[in-house]
Amino acid sequence: MEFKQAALNARHHIVFLLGLFSALAIAFTVEDRDYGRVLGNITFEATETIPLRDNRVLTQEEVLWANTAWKYFENNYQPNTGLVNSVNGYPSTTMWDTASYLMGLISAEKLNVISQSTFELRMEKALHTLARLPLVEGKLPNKAYNTQTLEMVDYTNKPVKAGIGWSAIDIGRILVPLNIMVWQYPQFNKQVNDVLMHWDVGAMIKDGYLYGSRPAKTGDVMERVQEGRIGYEEYASKAMSLMGRDVFNAMKYIDYLEMREIDGIDIPTDLRDPAKFHAHNYVVSESYILDSLEFGADSVSKIFAHRVYKAQENRYKRTGILTAVSEDNTDEAPYFVYNTVFSDGKEWNAITDKGDDASHLKSLSTKAAFGWYALYDSQYTDLLIEDAKTLYSNKDGWFSGRYEVDGRVNKAITANTNGIVLESLAYIENGSLLSVGVQ
Repeated sequence: MEFKQAALNARHHIVFLLGLFSALAIAFTVEDRDYGRVLGNITFEATETIPLRDNRVLTQEEVLWANTAWKYFENNYQPNTGLVNSVNGYPSTTMWDTASYLMGLISAEKLNVISQSTFELRMEKALHTLARLPLVEGKLPNKAYNTQTLEMVDYTNKPVKAGIGWSAIDIGRILVPLNIMVWQYPQFNKQVNDVLMHWDVGAMIKDGYLYGSRPAKTGDVMERVQEGRIGYEEYASKAMSLMGRDVFNAMKYIDYLEMREIDGIDIPTDLRDPAKFHAHNYVVSESYILDSLEFGADSVSKIFAHRVYKAQENRYKRTGILTAVSEDNTDEAPYFVYNTVFSDGKEWNAITDKGDDASHLKSLSTKAAFGWYALYDSQYTDLLIEDAKTLYSNKDGWFSGRYEVDGRVNKAITANTNGIVLESLAYIENGSLLSVGVQ
């Protein structure tokens, strides 16, 4: 019986790895053929000067920054489940924030912030939990979980037996650390395989697009909704493509792409109207930063990322306001705001997930400042980090940012901010965290 089970596990590992290698060949072929055509269609060639930062050993100060970020994960770790709270002291998490923890854990190991034994114990516990989560319709992780009990909950951490649906974008993000584990830490192949055997990843893909789910307006069933806009959609698809999944349409920028001039820079925006498609088309730093830190960016996203960054630099030159915008928790209601380069027809728009105005909560995002600093060697990223490096608590980790209106510190402290700080520092020292092919 033991031999039979071992053979079955080996077969699963081989199939999984073959899928990964097959997907790589497809992905890089598609990029050369289709993405090059997209570049031509929007009439820019690879002539933009992008001040990419060279990899180097961290300075003493940067090592301190990494240790400060790890404080968050020490303080918010739930030893009975192996998960970490999304927000300081609040026992709830999403798959996006769990991914931020796992990426922070991987980054801390690479930077020697934690010992190998701590890394292995924590990773094994987290993967074991992901392989036994209760799932929406028995298929995929719920949008939120109680980190202490593993109950499916709503966004107020109230238990919901059937769940509130899954987010394809969040699940796409957590597949990034799972891919890293397969490629770089093969001793965890079985644990990763257990997670993927528990989840039905194919349930959120249709005709090459990503689909989330939510409760239908009538009845007790879930309805599928297309998920993702330019930037987030392509980023979330990449880890799925490495698993051999057909996400070709989600990975294409061209179908809904519109270049829009903001502060003298043509940036990528999404043509899908929020009023018609019931989803906002946020343009923020985060998806492009993560694409670059984790995958090394492709031939299109490398240029798009730089343009999104450059528009923010130009806003600073025009207004004198340090600008590094992203989605962030806030320390006052409504507690989560999208600070954007563009969304819902407006430049430099700050809105809630419901589309309500949140201009009074415009802020410099700590994680965006660290991300741009990791990617680009420029006078502006030096200015960003000079401000951002003061936004921390010695005991609790990095704050979310600084409000533009009055310079107050946004004292929300989260897994996402601290995870991306660690990723950014690991990138400076090691390059892209999931590097499996020619870039």
